[in-house]
Amino acid sequence: MVSEQEQDQIARRVGALASRGRRLRSEAMRVLSELPDYRWVGVYRLEGDTLVLDEFVGAPTEHDRIPVGRGVCGTAVAEDRNVVVTDVRELDNYLACSLETRSEIVVLIRDRSGGILGQIDVDGHRVGAFDASDEALLRRVAEVLADRWEEA
Repeated sequence: MVSEQEQDQIARRVGALASRGRRLRSEAMRVLSELPDYRWVGVYRLEGDTLVLDEFVGAPTEHDRIPVGRGVCGTAVAEDRNVVVTDVRELDNYLACSLETRSEIVVLIRDRSGGILGQIDVDGHRVGAFDASDEALLRRVAEVLADRWEEA
């Protein structure tokens, strides 16, 4: 759960990174990883029908390439929507990156015409770690990433 004040602060920090020409995706994931429930944060790029892991903060994962339609990340793209999962243990198609993960949120990164460029994926270690406030924050970060996608 992220307060509006925290959302504004983080959005400003990520926006400042973009204006300084830093490695935006990497730095944005670092900023997000500072939030209490954000145990693993990463960006996946959509390349054809596969999500390819880009920048991330957290434990390495074997899921560096995910077919569209598979797992939470692939389902978000296939269904063209953001996904908030309260308890990953209730999913049949969950791709476990960590035995500690209990909740997940995936927010799509879209270009100006609405096409999917990729996504931000966040894992949490407690049930119900994410809600609409987290989705709102990640949408704001996704917009910054989308504006600088080729440069980031």
